[in-house]
Amino acid sequence: MADPERTCIVTRKALPPKKMIRFVVGPDQQLVPDIKAKLPGRGVWVSNARSMVETAMAKKLFARGLKQGISVPENLPDMVDNMLSSAAIGALGMAKRAGACLTGADNVDKKIRSGRTVMALHATDGAEDGLRKLHQAAYASQMLTGKEVPVYRVWSSDQMNLALGATNVIHAALNDSGAALNCLSAVKRLAKYREMEPS
Repeated sequence: MADPERTCIVTRKALPPKKMIRFVVGPDQQLVPDIKAKLPGRGVWVSNARSMVETAMAKKLFARGLKQGISVPENLPDMVDNMLSSAAIGALGMAKRAGACLTGADNVDKKIRSGRTVMALHATDGAEDGLRKLHQAAYASQMLTGKEVPVYRVWSSDQMNLALGATNVIHAALNDSGAALNCLSAVKRLAKYREMEPS
């Protein structure tokens, strides 16, 4: 059974929780992002977009929604971004350990073209030529299966190296598996927060 929809304090629109970010008040009366939506206490919800968090801050909607005086960290939008990024990087590491993630130009190209890939990643500091090749492989896969392979640019090469325990990682491909789908969901959430579409 799906979770009941929540109302965004900025837009006043009801959305599924997975499309939103929950915020609660910590013991020091400071606002805390609750990206897993599991922390105790009264919470408020904001649509999953950095601009929505910034608007809620500017209009002092968190205090109004929580009906109490609170301290809102000035770097709240960055805090949310870092939490979402960390969650997605963790999911990427899990996919790697489950054997669901490949790196290396030739391996990635072949895997995407096989039609058994749910997502590709390209480092933000990677060359445009490498991105173009990923798009070519993704297009070939779509012609084969009828399904798009999204290509995301959300992390630097250093961040991908750390997540995957490797060096010089510029791009990666995730195969069609449970661990890969979990990673895809986390990366999509991060990209939505950053208001980015696949590359």
